[in-house]
Amino acid sequence: MNTDRPLAAIVLAAGSGTRMKSDLHKVLHPIAGKPMLHHLADTLGALGVERTVVVVGARKEQVAASLADRDIVIAEQTEQLGTGHAVRQAHDALKGFSGDVLILYGDVPLVSAETMQAMVDRLRFGDDPRCVVLGFRPDDPAAYGRIVADGTGTIEKMVEYKDASEAERAVTLCNSGLMAARATDLFVLLDQIGNDNAAGEYYLPDIVMLPGQKSAVIETGAGEVAGVNSRAELARVEADWQQLRRAQAMADGATLIAPETVFFAHDTVLGRDVTVEPNVVFGPGVTIEDGAVIHAFSHLEGAHVKGGCSVGPYARLRPGSIMEEGAKVGNFVEMKKTVLGKGAKANHLTYLGDATVGAGANIGAGTITCNYDGWFKHKTEIGDGAFIGSNSALIAPVRIGRGAIVAAGSAVSRDVGDGDLRLVRGEQLVKPGWADRFNSSMRKKKEG
Repeated sequence: MNTDRPLAAIVLAAGSGTRMKSDLHKVLHPIAGKPMLHHLADTLGALGVERTVVVVGARKEQVAASLADRDIVIAEQTEQLGTGHAVRQAHDALKGFSGDVLILYGDVPLVSAETMQAMVDRLRFGDDPRCVVLGFRPDDPAAYGRIVADGTGTIEKMVEYKDASEAERAVTLCNSGLMAARATDLFVLLDQIGNDNAAGEYYLPDIVMLPGQKSAVIETGAGEVAGVNSRAELARVEADWQQLRRAQAMADGATLIAPETVFFAHDTVLGRDVTVEPNVVFGPGVTIEDGAVIHAFSHLEGAHVKGGCSVGPYARLRPGSIMEEGAKVGNFVEMKKTVLGKGAKANHLTYLGDATVGAGANIGAGTITCNYDGWFKHKTEIGDGAFIGSNSALIAPVRIGRGAIVAAGSAVSRDVGDGDLRLVRGEQLVKPGWADRFNSSMRKKKEG
């Protein structure tokens, strides 16, 4: 087995995706918060692929823009003449490349690096198959093309469902469309296939049945090669991904009280002994460290929750939120671009934006950091051990000193020194008996 050859990938993404009924290119629709195409690109990066070519057609500018910061070449298929024709469009981008090539589909996003590597390993095996096809066995083979193979995985016949005999339709091994081939063979083989079919298209699988060297098949699970052509299929693939991720989280030592109600992003990190209650959503960029508890109906994105923290219920952590060890946010608390210090608490009905809150500080119910003046954002600093009374407005930029107290109902627009009390309230006026007289007068008018 030759393991020294370099590896390239061709990702086909030229379809118009009309069934999605979307202005966004099909392969840019997200699974777990990341575009389908980026799932593949990241997997290829982890596999060490040297060259990646994405073949596009309609809305090519969207795909190109999404990949602008990646070392990926865009090739264009101006006419939709089939998958074989699409792969040919990568010829110039791979000129001079003499390694192995994976052929993938941008709307089949969840193929693992292990499966890709298995395809390449089979291609490099001593019998040197012409190409390797990735097969699968769905619960309902439906109208998938069938693969007839011997006991060693050598393909004897590959046939489209409409052309298959009854015996061939009884075969459960189906063609996913994904392949691996040597670059030195691939384009030579593509030049030998024709388009003598009802659609007048050049079909990539036709290279398998050309005379000469036999091809091979390896198998994977149906979920790994699930394709997305509609919103319903997008939802099914998302559901499959979430189910696997939940199982992995629990296997890694997290407790999910109602797993089916928890939704992860592609990069969510959970530590050991984390507890996640029902109906929690993790957006991209969230890390939860050991022993933290995420209570029900909370939404987190771009947040770092350190060990022993408590979040929610009904809390929202937006990007840039950091909770230090043992910090707590309670019901209907929102944080954005804020550091909540070690052991600090904001238990109810609070907005903390563009702020730093010192260790052990207590933020009373209904407190707001007024961080936006209509033009710019400003910062609020709250010192260690400070106490902010309920229903206070901290008008940034402002600093509340260490151990300071802001009395309930205060609107604070100037800095408060360490250990000081700031009380900002209008004078209370009492008129004895006024309410009784008023109510009596109004009652007489109504009865009158």
